[in-house]
Amino acid sequence: MFLKKQSVLFIFLLYICNFSTLIFAQQKIQKLNDDSPLHFNQWELLIYRPENSGTMNNIRCWLKLEDENGNDVTYSKCKATYYYANNVVKDKKAETMQFGSIFHRSAPRQVFEYQKTYFLEGGLVMYLLLQPGKYKISVYTPKDQQYLAKIENKNEWTSNVFEYDTENPAKVLFVSPTANDNGFYNGGWHIDFKAPKYFKFTKPKM
Repeated sequence: MFLKKQSVLFIFLLYICNFSTLIFAQQKIQKLNDDSPLHFNQWELLIYRPENSGTMNNIRCWLKLEDENGNDVTYSKCKATYYYANNVVKDKKAETMQFGSIFHRSAPRQVFEYQKTYFLEGGLVMYLLLQPGKYKISVYTPKDQQYLAKIENKNEWTSNVFEYDTENPAKVLFVSPTANDNGFYNGGWHIDFKAPKYFKFTKPKM
């Protein structure tokens, strides 16, 4: 009799667990397909570098975050993780939008922790959690991390400076390589809140 009661109790608990899992899964699906407006934390920022052509795709650029006084606060005022733009859960509406609409109604399947430094490469999305304040955001590539010998710029590749305020935030910033008038990479980066022109690969900023 005691064993029979244990069996009934076990079956009941198993049923409850399965039912709870089903409800939770339905809630997750509902969140992905919900038409309600999305709400953002004003201290969250995505920096996305769409894929580039050739070797440029694998060349990394590193984040530089400065406060209003020009102090480097990259690793003291923010925390960063990253994921790959082609590894996200998307709904049917999102698939019709530019870049697969990874910033509209989607979620990364796997998020990675940076081991030491905060960097970007082609197809990578950096997720920043910033302390409240005003910042100057830029990226750079040191000399020893440049692999394109045909590029004339042998100095450190740098970007423009994007001024960012957590009280009036952009949700997403885009990073793209720069190019000369002929369309060839010239060793530099451009940061903008507007998405770059995109065909198979990102069109460089000229």
